[in-house]
Amino acid sequence: MTTTQTHTLAVPGVDLVYDVRGPLPPSGGRPALLMIGQPMTAEGFNALAPHFTDRTVVTYDPRGLGRSVRTDGRTDHTPQQQAADLHLLIEALGAGPVEVFASSGGAVTALELVATYPGDVVTLVAHEPPINAVLPDASAAERARADFYEAYQAKGTGAGMAAFIAMTSWQGEFTDAYFGQPVPDPATFGLSTEDDGTRDDPLLSDLSWAISDYRPDAGLLTAAPTRIVVAVGEESAGTYTARTALGLAAMLGQQAVVFPSHHGGFLGGEFGYAGKPEEFAARLREVLDAG
Repeated sequence: MTTTQTHTLAVPGVDLVYDVRGPLPPSGGRPALLMIGQPMTAEGFNALAPHFTDRTVVTYDPRGLGRSVRTDGRTDHTPQQQAADLHLLIEALGAGPVEVFASSGGAVTALELVATYPGDVVTLVAHEPPINAVLPDASAAERARADFYEAYQAKGTGAGMAAFIAMTSWQGEFTDAYFGQPVPDPATFGLSTEDDGTRDDPLLSDLSWAISDYRPDAGLLTAAPTRIVVAVGEESAGTYTARTALGLAAMLGQQAVVFPSHHGGFLGGEFGYAGKPEEFAARLREVLDAG
C-alpha cells in the first residue's frame, strides 16, 4: 500500500494543500505524476491514483477550492493564477520537471503552465479542456454558457446544473435547435428544485469564465519542450468538451488520443458519475510510457 502524505505550501494569496503518494524524489527513474482538475479537487483522483503505485503521484486542491484556503480576498479562478501556483508547487517538490495528467479546467491550467513555465512539464496529457476559442461556434458556446449561468442566478443550483447538463450533453454545434429547447427541469436529472440562496458555485457562476475564455497560444505550446497529448473520451463524441479537445488538437497540428469512457472517465462510483478508472489508468500509462 502506497502511503499518502499531505502537505501545505504557503504561496502568495493561498495555502495550497497537496498530497504525495510515494517517495520524493521519485524512485524508478520516472518523474512525479501530477494529476489536476478544475473545479475538481484532489479527491476526484481517488479512483485513478491507486493504479499508479509504481509512481509518485501528486494531487492538489486548486486555489480557493477544497482545503486550499485563499488569503487574497478574491473568488475568481483564472488559468494564469493557477498555473503560477502549480509552478511554485512543482518547485517545492524539488524533483525536477513532472508529468501531468490534467482534466477539464485543470487541462486549461496545465496548458498555461506549459506556455508560461515550459521547463516544468515533461509530458502533458490534456483531457477534454473546455476552451470556447477553438470551436467554430465559439460565440454560440458562450451564449450556451450564459444560459446555464442565468438559470443558476434565477433559480439556484438545481436549475443551473440542469441547464449545464443540457449544454454539455448536446451533440454538435449549438444551433437554433439547441436554443429553442424548453428550459430543463431539474427533476428530470434527479436534481433538487430547492434554492439554498448561494450563487458562488465555481462551475455554475461566472467565477471560472476565465477558464473557458482561455485562448491557447499555439506558438508557445508547440515551441515548448513538453510533449503535449490531447485526450478525448470515447463516449464523449460530439459533445462540447469532445469538440473542444478535437479543436485544440487541430490547433496544435495533432490528432486527439481516445481514452475510455466519458468526461469523468477516471472517476469511481462515489461521485455518481462513474467512469472506467481501471481501463482509463491503463490507457494513461500507455500514453505516458510512449513518451
